[in-house]
Parts: sequence; structure tokens; C-alpha cells
Amino acid sequence: MTTMPLGIDAVLQPIVDGGSRRGIPAAAAIHEKAGYAASLSREHSGNAFLPVALAATSTERIELGTSVSIAFARSPMDTAYVAHDLQALTGGRFVLGLGTQIRPHITRRFSMGWDKPTVRMGDYITALREIWASWRDGTRLHHVGPYYQHTLMTPAFTPQDHGHGDPLVHLAAVGPAMTNVAATLADGLISHPFASSEYQRQITVPQVEATLSNRGRSRENFRISGSVLVATGRTDAEMDTAITALRARIAFYGSTPAYRKVLEFHGWEELGDRLHALSVSADPGKWDAMAEAIPDEMLRAIGIVAKPEHLADEVRTRYEGVLERICINNVVSSSTEIIDDVVADLVRKQRAAG
Repeated sequence: MTTMPLGIDAVLQPIVDGGSRRGIPAAAAIHEKAGYAASLSREHSGNAFLPVALAATSTERIELGTSVSIAFARSPMDTAYVAHDLQALTGGRFVLGLGTQIRPHITRRFSMGWDKPTVRMGDYITALREIWASWRDGTRLHHVGPYYQHTLMTPAFTPQDHGHGDPLVHLAAVGPAMTNVAATLADGLISHPFASSEYQRQITVPQVEATLSNRGRSRENFRISGSVLVATGRTDAEMDTAITALRARIAFYGSTPAYRKVLEFHGWEELGDRLHALSVSADPGKWDAMAEAIPDEMLRAIGIVAKPEHLADEVRTRYEGVLERICINNVVSSSTEIIDDVVADLVRKQRAAG
């Protein structure tokens, strides 16, 4: 287990959400001034890389990155170029966080291939590193893997060396197979918010440490990060609203077969089957029914339910010694100022401890 203090990461988003993203530079500057360890962009309803470029214009020290960008939505060459440019633009502060997404989104939303995701992801990261090495060292590019082949690189298309080294590559993982890929090939693992702190403590972290040891890699140079779902509010009404939203989020994740290992760890397989069956049904009330099926035990094992004055201590108690970095994921976006206060408290405590 890690003995490092728990660093706090921020979600990079505009201060004023109008879809323009013009507020991103100001948001990133606020994160840097507040003492966050990183400001991270997510690939939800837009490209994950553009906010990082905007944030680089208003910051000097804070780490910037994606958590996550969807690997299989683009080729390794495309990602290599973008990551190289962002590493240059940020002066070496860029972290490339990659994730697979799930099959329907890759095949039906992005219209890209999906097959053996762990093997494909291993090939993807290997291709990235070989492309960067070719640019950096001037060696011949010859990556021929099971999914990606990159065998052409001419001087005209080789970017100039920026002198900051390759970006760190972090990989989102929950199950043992993808966790093995992360510990074998990546510089860090991004844990999913559905993975409880106990699952990470007893399953993820020991597997990472064993794999690193078997590969002769240093634990000190490998970061485990993640986010935690929280339900909080200043009044009973705000708490009730947040808890309802947290149940719905947990139900959605619990219905996804990709996160089955977490359900198995806690003995919730039968509930997972019910949630999945509801999620694919034509029942117009299925989402409400799924949320109502989440018991309090599951609610409090996956998420944190606490009033604002207790939330910082709850986060530290659960995740110090398990993760090096954490992002507090508030399920009720209308109460972001509460989370800002909690994070400020956490940052102050981390500074005092370190």
C-alpha cells in the first residue's frame, strides 16, 4: 500500500457552462491557485484534448490531463500527435489518461472496431511508445502488432522534439485483465468510481503491486488514482436529492457487465443480473426501478454519504493509503460550491501534513 499523501484532482470544466468552453482557462487557473494536484478533462459530450490545450494557456504548474480520452475512438498515431503537442504546450505537464469505453459506444457511436479489448489496449499503448521513440530518437518506425501497424514515418511528418520527454500514460481499469495491462505497460491506473475503496484495497492495489514486482517495475513510479461518488448537502432536502441521484448513478454502473467483478467481490451478483435485465428492457420506468433496487449497503460502499463538514474526513479515511490521487465526483451538479469548500479543506490538510 502507498504511504504517499492523498492528492486532490479537479474536473476541468467551464465556470459558465454554455458549451463554448471559453471558461476553461479561468477554471484551470482557479484550480492551480487553489492547490489542486491536477486539472483533468473528461471525454463525455466533447473532445477531451481541447480543454487541456485551453488550460495550458492560463496555468504554469498544475498537472493537466485527460481522465479519460477514449483510445479506441482514434488510432494510436492520431493520439500520439495530439499528446506530443499537448506535452509541448504544457511544458511537460500533460498526462494521457486512456480508457476503452464499452462495446456499443465504440462500434455504434464511434463506428470503430472492438475485439479483445485488453489485447487491443496493450497493442495501443505499445504502438504509442514506439511512435514517440521514433520521433524522439530518430529510429525507424516499425510497429506491427495484432491490431495496429505503423510502419511509415518520414521526416516531413516527424514533429520536432520538445525536450520534455514522453507524456505519462495512465489507463482506466477495473477488472483483473485490464489492471494487468495497466501495471505492465502504463505509468498509472485510473480506478472507476464504481470500484469501492475496499475492492481497490483488497483487489486492485495488491494486483498492481504484484504485477509491477513481477515485471521489475517500481511502485514509486506508478500512480493509482480514481474518483469517488459523493452525496452531500447542507439541508435534509439537499441530502435526499443527492442520495436519490447517487442511487441512480450506482444503478447505471451496476447494470454494466464490465463492472461485474466489483459486484462479485461484494456478493451482489444477483442484483447485478436484475439491474442489467432492467437496463435492456422496454419498461418506461426501468431507470426509476433500477435506482430503487439499490440497497443502503451498496449505496454507502460505493459512494460516500455525508454532510459537508464530515466529507473531507470521510474521503481521507477511505482512500489514504489506497490511492495517490482522488477526484471528488459530486452527483448533484447544482451544489458544486459545497464540493469546492470540501476540497479546499482537504487541500489545506494535505499541505499541513506534507
